[in-house]
Amino acid sequence: MARIAGVDLPPRKRAEIGLTYIYGVGRTRAKSILHRVGIDANKKIADLTEEEVNRIRLLLEEEGSIEGDLRKELTLNVRRLIEMGSYRGLRHRRGLPARGQRTHTNARTRKGPRRGTVANKKKAGK
Repeated sequence: MARIAGVDLPPRKRAEIGLTYIYGVGRTRAKSILHRVGIDANKKIADLTEEEVNRIRLLLEEEGSIEGDLRKELTLNVRRLIEMGSYRGLRHRRGLPARGQRTHTNARTRKGPRRGTVANKKKAGK
């Protein structure tokens, strides 16, 4: 089983898909990495040699931040926005969408499940 950047890659997946299990590596970046290293994208992770895995690992390390470093960088960016008191920071603090989406309806992912109406509310028909 190949292990890159602290992530066990699934052995039965194609190399292009398997690399996307690493945080910060999507399909495009995975395809680019495999092309530059000279590995067929359709090759299975289990079929990769140790030398090929090391080439991928080296390229990922020199290219940019992935996994823990990237997560830390993103949380620091959000924390900076919150401390500055910017509009986006306030939206992050309140758990609301930060990029201009409507919240009157929708936005349930950020806002969480709906709160029920007051249970003791009397019916208007009486």
